[in-house]
Amino acid sequence: MNEMVRYSVVENKKPREIVLLKGHPCIWGRCAFCDYIDDNSKNEEEMAEFNSEVLKNVTGFKGVLEVINSGSVFELPKKTLFEIKEIVKEKGIKLLFFESYWSYRDRLDEMRQFFGVPIIFKNGVETFNDYFRNNVLKKGTVFSGPEEVAKYFDSICLMVGIQGQTKEMIDYDMECLQEYFKHGCVNVFIDNTTNIKADNELIKWFRDKYSYLDENPNIEVLWNNTDFGVGGTL
Repeated sequence: MNEMVRYSVVENKKPREIVLLKGHPCIWGRCAFCDYIDDNSKNEEEMAEFNSEVLKNVTGFKGVLEVINSGSVFELPKKTLFEIKEIVKEKGIKLLFFESYWSYRDRLDEMRQFFGVPIIFKNGVETFNDYFRNNVLKKGTVFSGPEEVAKYFDSICLMVGIQGQTKEMIDYDMECLQEYFKHGCVNVFIDNTTNIKADNELIKWFRDKYSYLDENPNIEVLWNNTDFGVGGTL
């Protein structure tokens, strides 16, 4: 079993440090495509100690830090949140990136007030096709459209290249991303341990049509799910 990589430095587009921490189980925890779901714990003290070791790697590179876990930032131990707050002060962090599930959308300002620096919250929309998002991917998020999501989140994550997706669905997702959001991450789906499978022909089409996104400074395309340098096999 390979050890998960927990710290990395992203040097292109949005230069920053990134850490992969452990939190409490995801509030939703039923996404059909997610096999990071078990990267969590219910032992608060154990998680805090584990996360503390990971956070020791943070140097303050470019003054930007991204914190991810197998759920939302709201599920990190309180001790870890206070430690991140200290790191923000000590290392001169001027901008944070966090992930948040849709159900926490009314609590984002709690984190902004707590940390006292700008925060870009990422939301895993995956697709704006409601049927595919909720009936196939089992995402459990219902909203009226990209305008509603943009009221809360500056950045979204989308997935492409899944069996059952269509070119039209992806075209619409890319249109929404570029029209309504300041930042975005596009994850090209890679087969994992779940029953959701990649569509290699669709991925080839996406690469041919949308490779220009690699030149967009505000959109990061992950052609492999470990392109940020963290993650791996549980």
